[in-house]
Amino acid sequence: MDDDELRARLDALGVAYDLVPCDPALADTAAFCEAYGYALADSANTIIVVGKSDPPVHVACVLLATTRLDVNKTVRNRLGVRKASFADAAATRDITGMEIGGVTPIGLPADLPLWIDRRVMARTRVVLGGGSRSWKVLAPPALLAALPGAEVVDGLANDST
Repeated sequence: MDDDELRARLDALGVAYDLVPCDPALADTAAFCEAYGYALADSANTIIVVGKSDPPVHVACVLLATTRLDVNKTVRNRLGVRKASFADAAATRDITGMEIGGVTPIGLPADLPLWIDRRVMARTRVVLGGGSRSWKVLAPPALLAALPGAEVVDGLANDST
């Protein structure tokens, strides 16, 4: 997604935000936070999960970088499948049109469910992917709640250990 499309989609949500330019080589969460001085606890990753069924089912999950997605219990059970796993880079690009390190919940396909871990909503602000590896979005979690089809889920992620 280019920056004009990103801005248009963000503006349509009616929630204040800032766009933060990012060196594409530093777009991965840990590198970005270290290089630009953001806390991992304020960084929210968007991860695509594939449920192994016929046909496969997909979901976008947003969780804090300090947590781990509960793929084997919460996600799998909510998808109603026996097995679920993280989508690989190629599948993520095919489903979202975005590269890992830049995946954002803004502008995802309308038929892709969007689940947000409740902990994300408790933050004052979150850093999200910007649709490319060149941008990050800094916004209050209310921006996520304003996205079409967004659903806040208890227990979507667990503490990292």
